[in-house]
Amino acid sequence: MLIESFAAPMFATNCWVLASGKGAECIVIDPGMPDVSHQLSAIIEEFALKPVAVLATHGHVDHTFSIKPIADGYDIPAYIHSQDRGSLLHPERWVSPEFATTLQALEFVEPHDVRELRNGEVIEIVGLTIKAIHAPGHTSGSVMFEVNNEVVVSGDVLFAGSIGRTDQPTGSSKDMEETLRKKVLPLADHLKVLPGHGRTTTMADERKNNPYLNSIRGRY
Repeated sequence: MLIESFAAPMFATNCWVLASGKGAECIVIDPGMPDVSHQLSAIIEEFALKPVAVLATHGHVDHTFSIKPIADGYDIPAYIHSQDRGSLLHPERWVSPEFATTLQALEFVEPHDVRELRNGEVIEIVGLTIKAIHAPGHTSGSVMFEVNNEVVVSGDVLFAGSIGRTDQPTGSSKDMEETLRKKVLPLADHLKVLPGHGRTTTMADERKNNPYLNSIRGRY
């Protein structure tokens, strides 16, 4: 599998580009802010890829800001969980009051083709099988994407050595604990973890070293 990424200038959000190989169709996950179309196009051209879908792990604007220009620019659908879809129009409702004030000065419009994800939904693209795993806690509509039983794009659910914060709108520490116990810990050790921020890791490493996962395991 071809895995490429870059960190968006604001908040260093990882934008992931996945394909079966060079010259193939690809998916784009979590294009951040400001508009990262130029960074993405460089990868598309270098590996002769054809974008066919853009996916969001959740509705925070640092993961969704560039969804519209990319989805509409390549005339491809955008996927987001139904519970976070409202963030595409009103991202200020998903962030802290301080940041919301900044966002209210901007105008947001949905892409032309938005498709709502459900837990367990599978998207088939040439060479890629993408399974959506609803993983609330960071936001109510957070999802992880397991791709080809090789990688899991964890968004802001799971990081190397840490987990996502739960103190922003629609976040829930109770939901996060449930997600870690029922959705994250059952993931296979061999899966490579591609997080929303920071370095890549593996489920084996996180099961062994992540203090939050160890705490959950110790209580159940």
